[in-house]
Amino acid sequence: MQIASQPSIVTSDSVITPSKVNWPHVASFLGLTFGLTWLADLILYLNGGLTGPITALLLQFQMLLPAFSAMVLGAFFFKESPIYYRSNRTASRWFVYFYLLLTVVYLIGLIASLMRTEQTMTISSLLLIPNLIGLILLVVLRWRGGREAFAGAGLAGGKWHVWLVYGVGLVAFYALQTFLNYVFKLGQVVDLKTALPQMASADLPASALMLMMALNTVIIGPFLGLIITFGEEYGWRGYLQTELTRLGRIRGVFLLGVIWGVWHWPVIWMGYNYPGQPILGSIAMVFFCVILAYFLAYAVFKSNGIWTAAYLHGLSNQAFSFFAMTMVMPASMLFSFGIGIPSLVLGAIIVLLILRDPIWKVAEPSGK
Repeated sequence: MQIASQPSIVTSDSVITPSKVNWPHVASFLGLTFGLTWLADLILYLNGGLTGPITALLLQFQMLLPAFSAMVLGAFFFKESPIYYRSNRTASRWFVYFYLLLTVVYLIGLIASLMRTEQTMTISSLLLIPNLIGLILLVVLRWRGGREAFAGAGLAGGKWHVWLVYGVGLVAFYALQTFLNYVFKLGQVVDLKTALPQMASADLPASALMLMMALNTVIIGPFLGLIITFGEEYGWRGYLQTELTRLGRIRGVFLLGVIWGVWHWPVIWMGYNYPGQPILGSIAMVFFCVILAYFLAYAVFKSNGIWTAAYLHGLSNQAFSFFAMTMVMPASMLFSFGIGIPSLVLGAIIVLLILRDPIWKVAEPSGK
């Protein structure tokens, strides 16, 4: 996260869903994901931290790592996995292999950027190409291989109306917080000409500029970044949530949120999201991830698709940035609405409301 049918585990008659959490497999996934991500964060720290030229590229790269870890382990080591190479012979396997290759391509781009920092912007732009290829490949494979094949591999797209309704709700949530920052004087009203001088130089009316940015927030940005945000969502919601909710959906998602928050800690310590607040920021990040984990899990349960979470994850990042950059900039990332403590209180109220839905009491599949 940059500020993020419950996938079936059965793909053939020979694959059986376990009734309990496979803790050794979970430990393997977490060890690989945390190890690779925190190693990348160490490289970022040693190369100037968040002020270094490779920051944006490295943060994108680490978002790929949860899916990369889950796919490597699932495709080649976890025999009961729906994407295990010997049992999954559907078209979905080609997307899995593509995603593994995409992560390697990003790694090569990152190494090239470390060697030639002045070329980082060019390299980042070139990496948009494999992301677009990934979207096209996804559409083609789903069309030729069938939705059922992707659903069976935990790659279902989800119901379109959930994308719409939950997307509108998420944007409204950030809009409300922007309004509250304005009312309670917890932020500064943004002067668009000062904040976006390059756009102001185009001599566009403010209304046209806002419309363009709004379209980018809701449609262009989340869809262009869909392959990137899928990296987190397949790992956290697709694999780990499927495992941990065998403890019960409410407990499992809470544990997932805590893990997800801790995963962000190295960049929080470097000043990301909560500048100057390494301790309180780390705690706030855990609570924020727990709240967002419940929302994204709810969307996955309702839509029966992991791609719903990938879209909403990207939309969350885009919506927060849009309102902060164009309307009211929070005075403090920790003590203002947005991702701060007041927003955590508001988010907790929403979580308590969605937990009233009986869907949280649904038992996870115990076998076949």
